[in-house]
Amino acid sequence: KQWYQRRVAITAGNLRMTDDRMTQRLAPKDQTLQEAYDVPANFLEIDVCNPETHGIANKRYTDYEVRLKTNLPIFRVQECSVRRRYSDFEWLRSELEKESKIIVPALPGKAIKRLLPFRGDDGIFEEDFIEDRRQGIEGFINKIAGHPLAQNEKCLHMFLTEPMIDKNYVPGKVRTH
Repeated sequence: KQWYQRRVAITAGNLRMTDDRMTQRLAPKDQTLQEAYDVPANFLEIDVCNPETHGIANKRYTDYEVRLKTNLPIFRVQECSVRRRYSDFEWLRSELEKESKIIVPALPGKAIKRLLPFRGDDGIFEEDFIEDRRQGIEGFINKIAGHPLAQNEKCLHMFLTEPMIDKNYVPGKVRTH
């Protein structure tokens, strides 16, 4: 018979036995240079970039390029690029709150003060504001898309891959073939 050393730990008044084999660190696996710099087994990269402001006067808006690169089998495309407005991110957040079982992170604020008239600057069309918003929505979409339960939602797939968002879509889960 083989005997293993046992230890007793007292935590919060509870007596607990632990087996040293269960708490040992795994020996690191030797990795070749090729493996270290190879494409990861599973990856999901989403960049929000290239903001563009369109229109004039009170018809102005800014949209952003949303680039997806992945090898996750749940996504039917490995690379794509779409343009999205802030209101599209609000729509996605709203759909996920209604349809999914995840806690949906907040979006960067609406910047109501920047929309007030008689400002001495361009308000929401200032470069600094656009860059701050870009960073905020990039963080938002990466948190959402990185969540395994959100990855099954049709609204996320449509948001990331379809040129136009069909707001009359039928909510549901994506199936892999």
